Amino acid sequence: MVALAEIFAAAQVIRGVADNTPLVPSMLGETLGGDLWLKLEICQPMGAFKLRGALNAMAHLPDDAVGVTCCSTGNHGRAVAWAARARGLRAVICMSELVPQAKVDGIRALGAEVHLVGRSQDAAQSEATRLVREEGLAEIPPFDDPHVIAGQGTIALEMLGARPELDTLLIPLSGGGLAAGMAVAAKAIKPDIRLIGISMDRGAAMAASIAAGHPVEIEEVPSLADSLGGGIGMTNRYSFAICRELLDEVVLVTEAEIYRAMQALYYQDRMIAEGACVVGIAALMADKVEPGPAMGTVLTGRNLDMDQFTRVVTGQDVVVGDVTVRGERYAQ
Repeated sequence: MVALAEIFAAAQVIRGVADNTPLVPSMLGETLGGDLWLKLEICQPMGAFKLRGALNAMAHLPDDAVGVTCCSTGNHGRAVAWAARARGLRAVICMSELVPQAKVDGIRALGAEVHLVGRSQDAAQSEATRLVREEGLAEIPPFDDPHVIAGQGTIALEMLGARPELDTLLIPLSGGGLAAGMAVAAKAIKPDIRLIGISMDRGAAMAASIAAGHPVEIEEVPSLADSLGGGIGMTNRYSFAICRELLDEVVLVTEAEIYRAMQALYYQDRMIAEGACVVGIAALMADKVEPGPAMGTVLTGRNLDMDQFTRVVTGQDVVVGDVTVRGERYAQ
């Protein structure tokens, strides 16, 4: 599995490039029942926390690597593209057709090739596997990889280093790379800390897998928290076991709750962030999580569809797949 020592080693790898993003108090804490601290991974050079894991994994590639590939719902692909460009490597990012166009365009802008395949993460993974087999590219998995997990775990090192009083971490939960890495670090440093994984209530693969006791397949559907989409892999080796063992609770939030939380973060803290960033805030606002005196959450990324974001913060209806989230003005 992944140990604390590997996370400290990853911190050395990413130092000066992807570390020390701000940790700031949220104005929302006054109404949510306790202090709330926001880890601003939206300040990463490519706009998301995924750069930490991508850089750490890239550092472990052989010197003769000819290129890299991965499957991604968007931000991991952007991180791999950024890290590959810095190293002068070819990058081929495989994604499903459900990925928002803004994220596809952002990856191409970094010089990477994009292969859009099918309508699921599994289809994208199949294409990445083919590229490894037929073209000799090295794969950097989005979450189920010890180097990726260790890189993401550096977030918890920084949060607890800056604010050792934190008693609750609200962690966006998808394939589990972020949650697993943060959980290993946080529980090793502060065993009694409360760790809550949070996802949307439609297509939450890790939540369904933990409930079943083993990896399960789920139908992928569009969501305001699109970065949390995708499966965890039926042969998951690392992130599932760590999340099942170390997360104290898993909570699901609705599209309407995510919508309201995006508005709240924008109007109270003046921050532009993806829907996946606000699931912790959404759970608190919906009274689905008991607040703690000192809570922390991660604003995971800013690579969002600005047209959709504008509709949310101006209180307009938003169509998400076959669901229409009814608009409402935010009451400041």
